[in-house]
Amino acid sequence: MKRTCVYAVLVGLGALCLMPLLWTLSIALKSSEEYAREPGRLIPRHPAWDNFAKAWTELPFGHFVVNTVLVAAISTAAQVVVSSLVAYGFARFRFRGRGLTFGMMLATMMLPHHVTMIPVFLIWRALHGIDTYFPLVAPAFFGGAFNIFLLRQFMLGLPLELDEAAMLDGAGYLRIWWRVLLPLCGPALATVGVLSFLGQWDNFEGPLIYLNTPEKYTVSLGLRMFQDSFGSEFGQLMAASLVHIVPTVIIFFCAQRYFMRGLNFSGLGGR
Repeated sequence: MKRTCVYAVLVGLGALCLMPLLWTLSIALKSSEEYAREPGRLIPRHPAWDNFAKAWTELPFGHFVVNTVLVAAISTAAQVVVSSLVAYGFARFRFRGRGLTFGMMLATMMLPHHVTMIPVFLIWRALHGIDTYFPLVAPAFFGGAFNIFLLRQFMLGLPLELDEAAMLDGAGYLRIWWRVLLPLCGPALATVGVLSFLGQWDNFEGPLIYLNTPEKYTVSLGLRMFQDSFGSEFGQLMAASLVHIVPTVIIFFCAQRYFMRGLNFSGLGGR
């Protein structure tokens, strides 16, 4: 009985969390006339599936999606590789100033990015990076403080005997990182990958600052453009919003198991 009550509460909370998404889908399937006549009705009387086709074709959303996937894929791959390599150095090597360096890196997480926004923009303008994707993907090649911390904590929980056994077989440091540790860090790498991809997919501020040509816009900017042009067409606007939301939901649910394992295990172990 107690378990049934717990399940009922969890199902109710889950349904409550899904309500905004269901409401968005409801509006996306309504014509303008039906929405004006019955805005509070959840299930449309006559689903307007053509809202999705109109939202996709009124603006080049397909092109925006390709741009966003390109930026997100490059950034995610760079974050995973670079962050894991830096985390390997902090987790496995003893060197003077390691604690201070690691602490300074973590301190960067306390600095609001708005403080550095203008200096970084001026740097990229001097490097002729405005209206290119370089300002969006280049930071990923320097890793991220949170990602490095997450992967370091995970690597600290892996026994050093694995490294020693690989060294006896003639493996070097890079081979140990690539062939021994990375396969064991799957959950943590999945966590970093999901967070990095979702961060880039939903990134609005970066493309807004650095991109000027509509052909280079990402989905977030395309959605804003659609809102400015067709804001009164609520059905099409919600359909365009679902085009932006659904890929992130699919990715999260597909990687949910590894994502949660990575968050749980990264807090274990330490020296």
